[in-house]
Amino acid sequence: MTAASALRLERWAPWLLLVLIVLAWQAVCSAFQVSEFIFPSPARIAEELVEFRGEILKHAWRTFWVTLAGFSLSIVVGVLLGFLVGSSRLAYAAVYPLMTAFNALPKAAFVPILVVWFSIGIGPAILTAFLISFFPITVNMATGLATLEPELEDVLRVLGARRWDVLVKVGLPRSMPYVFGSLKVAITLAFVGTTVSEMTASNEGIGYLLISAGSAMRMGLAFAGLVVVGAMAMAMYEFFAVVERRTTAWAHRGSQAR
Repeated sequence: MTAASALRLERWAPWLLLVLIVLAWQAVCSAFQVSEFIFPSPARIAEELVEFRGEILKHAWRTFWVTLAGFSLSIVVGVLLGFLVGSSRLAYAAVYPLMTAFNALPKAAFVPILVVWFSIGIGPAILTAFLISFFPITVNMATGLATLEPELEDVLRVLGARRWDVLVKVGLPRSMPYVFGSLKVAITLAFVGTTVSEMTASNEGIGYLLISAGSAMRMGLAFAGLVVVGAMAMAMYEFFAVVERRTTAWAHRGSQAR
């Protein structure tokens, strides 16, 4: 296989795998005549997507922009907090254990508290998306700065660079591959946080649609909502992957750099 053929196969591999999964899913549902109330087939989900496309689009847009609002907040807080933690050994030792303990808390448990504070609406959804997604960004930003080679820092100090110069001119660029890696993970978590919040503290969004469809025993519509959330998360993941390849290609080798 030539390099061009291998690269083409690599690009189409996710789509080919998705098609195989859908075909196998449809074959199992058809062969065993699985009830749509238990496990709807891809064909039934597609029918629901077409039939309720207007309603799904309205809820999907709400979930999308709320997720981006919470995710944008997580980027700001995550990068700033990660810079603080990664640039100081004292801050790293003091803050990192507390952040790890906080991250272990189930974020769904915060939703009732946020409802009391901010009432039902976009507030709890934005904050839940933020709470569940800022930790990976903070950790990777801090890791990128904390793992800066001491030898490199010593050389720069000899050349007259101050600590701030080392962090901003060397540490930050070196941390970018870590940050972009965390962004791809964090955006998917943000969608999870928004959807979970909408299931209990909203009258709009995909999460609300899932609860409504489940209550009405329309499992095809519920799965259609899940498909839409997955598609939005995949699209945002690919967006950050493209930005990563164009801005930090120097950090990747082999097939990842293509």
